[in-house]
Amino acid sequence: DPVDYSEKLTAILKNHNIKSVTLVRMEVPCCGGLENAAKKAIQDSGKFLPWQVHTISIDGKILEA
Repeated sequence: DPVDYSEKLTAILKNHNIKSVTLVRMEVPCCGGLENAAKKAIQDSGKFLPWQVHTISIDGKILEA
């Protein structure tokens, strides 16, 4: 997806009382863009937020938690 979601995510983080971020993504390379957008949004929000990434395989298994 050629869209940069980090600006929208940054606005959500800045304008709401978010306590943490959990990202669930598939193992396929195209989902890496969402993880990068989330990282950038957290940094750009100016907040210190705990965050974690869970990666799911294409057959539905949890690879990383």
